[in-house]
Amino acid sequence: MIIKNAVELSHEYLAKVIQPGDTVVDATVGNGHDTLFLAKSVGKNGCVYGFDIQKEAINNTEKKLASCDENEQVKLICKGHHELNAFISDSTEIKAAVFNLGYLPSGDKTIVTRPETTIQAVQSIQERLHKHGLIVLVVYPGHPEGKIEADAVLDYVKHLDQKQWRVLKYEMFNQINNPPFLIVIEGVLIEGV
Repeated sequence: MIIKNAVELSHEYLAKVIQPGDTVVDATVGNGHDTLFLAKSVGKNGCVYGFDIQKEAINNTEKKLASCDENEQVKLICKGHHELNAFISDSTEIKAAVFNLGYLPSGDKTIVTRPETTIQAVQSIQERLHKHGLIVLVVYPGHPEGKIEADAVLDYVKHLDQKQWRVLKYEMFNQINNPPFLIVIEGVLIEGV
């Protein structure tokens, strides 16, 4: 297929900026699919910080990474992504970050990402984002909490200063059940910097 879904396209964008040795963030490790992609992208000399509040998600991701021998460069942290300042130094430059919002697939659907903590985490990453870096968010508005979070995240990114940030929204229009959409945040490069 030529037209990609939100997750596939998020990986395409990330692949364009991540280089071996980079530091990246998986803000919601879930079952480890994005984490594995990031681990392969940064290589053994890079670093992936992976966050999730559910131990089940951390365990699932550990198993996936170990089965592919890609766990050496990954630091899994069983905490919310809004707490990343406690685990990533202010001086650490982040090349890319991915958020896959909502709930853990095949997990407890009452445990969901929240708009206030998601926006707080995005802001913390923006402060450390490499000048050629990206933040990608796959947003799931198809459940009540997801719709609230989607609206809040869209409101936040719509108000980012266009002189400092480019923001893209990618979505399918003719799909049922409010399919996920992609938000990409890129810092605007300033000449001579």
